[in-house]
Amino acid sequence: MRIGILGAATIAPTALIGPAAAVPEVEVTAIAARDRTRAEAFARKHGIAQVHDSYADLLTEVDAVYIPLPNSLHARWTLQALAAGRHVLCEKPLTANAAEAVQVADEARRTGLTVMEAFHYRYHPLAERMREIAATELGEIRRVESSMCFPLPKFGDIRYRLDLAGGATMDAGCYAIHSMRLFDPGRPVVTGARALLRSPGVDRAMTADFRFPSGAEGRITASMWSRSLLRIGLRVEGEHGTMKVFNHVLPQAFHRLTVTVDGVTRRERIPGEPTYVRQLRAFASAVAGADTNLTPPSDSVINMELIDEVYRAAGLEPRGSVS
Repeated sequence: MRIGILGAATIAPTALIGPAAAVPEVEVTAIAARDRTRAEAFARKHGIAQVHDSYADLLTEVDAVYIPLPNSLHARWTLQALAAGRHVLCEKPLTANAAEAVQVADEARRTGLTVMEAFHYRYHPLAERMREIAATELGEIRRVESSMCFPLPKFGDIRYRLDLAGGATMDAGCYAIHSMRLFDPGRPVVTGARALLRSPGVDRAMTADFRFPSGAEGRITASMWSRSLLRIGLRVEGEHGTMKVFNHVLPQAFHRLTVTVDGVTRRERIPGEPTYVRQLRAFASAVAGADTNLTPPSDSVINMELIDEVYRAAGLEPRGSVS
């Protein structure tokens, strides 16, 4: 499978180029960026054969695309890739808002092409182990708390730009909401949200509360700049005990899983290939027809609906998109 990159983003070597070396079914063959000089330098550094003058030109030469563009451009270029008959691996969040996510889901369904939202953590064995423990040991789930906080004091970063669909809930909160939803199959509703702003309309931190149809409660804490400089983890409380997980997002670096059931505590480490390698392998398999897409557009629609609802509950507008 020939895959091209739309944009010379800094995440691309970690998320795609490096993992492609471990997935023989995939070859990164092309790149395009708004600045051709930057694309050429990126291609030389990473051994990419073709540099295209535009994203549209690239679509004519590949089987699939990886989209690490600003959030506001995700839907547009995912839809254009699908119109060109190309499969898509798109960085999270899949779109700028729920309406765009519905458009993408409808088009993916119509074309039968693979669209995968790049929640790479979901493809590591740790994610399934967490779900297994919650389902078989904790009993009825009562509360799930999910945190994704990291420091991003570079306030000129695109992730703080409203016109590019930025904000902490988009960049960090999408992870927190997605991982919170792993432990209850029902769609939660937002019961409240509180934002800290970096600039008008742009959140640097967000706390939101949820309620699932089962009656379980949820809370997410997301931040790109707050007192919680680094806080990445999950806490799942059930009738028989609790599970705490540190760093479920990048478990290959380090993670800690602690389970306490009926007063007995144990710790586990879950081995596995890097999340990005497993994600790319799952993407290639899905393109080949296997049922390996764990983060399809139908799931993205729910995540984006909840992100929109969090913004509204916090007194902010959901993100838009640039033309």
